[in-house]
Amino acid sequence: MTGQLVAFAGSTPNIGTTLTAFGTAYRIASVTGRKVGFLCLNLKSAKTHLYLGIDKPEVTLDGVRPELRAGTLTGDKLRQYAFQSPRLGGLHVLFGNLAREQAEYYEPADMHRLLEAAREAFDLTIVDVSAYWDNAATVCAMREADERFLVTTGNLSHFQEDVQRWTGQVGTMFGLTSERFRLVLLQGTHRLTGGFGMKDIRKETGCHSFAELKLIESVHLQLDSGRLDEWLASEEKNAASFDTVANPLLARLDWGERLRQAEPPWLRRLLGHRRGQR
Repeated sequence: MTGQLVAFAGSTPNIGTTLTAFGTAYRIASVTGRKVGFLCLNLKSAKTHLYLGIDKPEVTLDGVRPELRAGTLTGDKLRQYAFQSPRLGGLHVLFGNLAREQAEYYEPADMHRLLEAAREAFDLTIVDVSAYWDNAATVCAMREADERFLVTTGNLSHFQEDVQRWTGQVGTMFGLTSERFRLVLLQGTHRLTGGFGMKDIRKETGCHSFAELKLIESVHLQLDSGRLDEWLASEEKNAASFDTVANPLLARLDWGERLRQAEPPWLRRLLGHRRGQR
């Protein structure tokens, strides 16, 4: 049985897409106990390792590129290469390409092998890709994903022109019309007064509405200090702030374990003990 693949792209760079994708992946891994992978496929601006306070990761996407090219990367190997820590629980992270000048050298076959290995390795893989489609990672991840999310804000410049030029024009070339994307609207990211709502953005882009996410202000401080994992693990309310995306995604995945989220820890332990006595 192969795992499912979910891709997140931003309507434009630097609006919080990586944070949205990573927080959702962490939340799903923590409430379900399943093996969840996170792939950083932003080939020219990989920042996930910095958000976790790791200046020089041991393994990155460019480090496994020879195996991608040789076709030898397997699900087992990918799990071994992925970063794990007690704070991340069941979340496995493959850090992105740090050789920025080699971004154009990744070919569709390389990405296909990586995504195939991810399906073998994890029950669910969440992929963070670039807002721009002029690379194999974004095109292949969007084509092969079971669910495709487009993250944007209420700022007109964040969803109008770029969505039409990239998701609308380039995506259509690969058989991905706008209605195959689901919108995640970030609220309050730029302290704007006013702005456009989900209904207006849906009409403008042609994408389906999915969720509105209001990020806790303190999370942005954690990105700069490299303590995102510490922030997510420290308080339930921090990780729960991503429930508006994680919960409907879990419903679409149809995972029965999502019900565990409503159970307090003491009840889960009690039920587990009783099951063990049967």
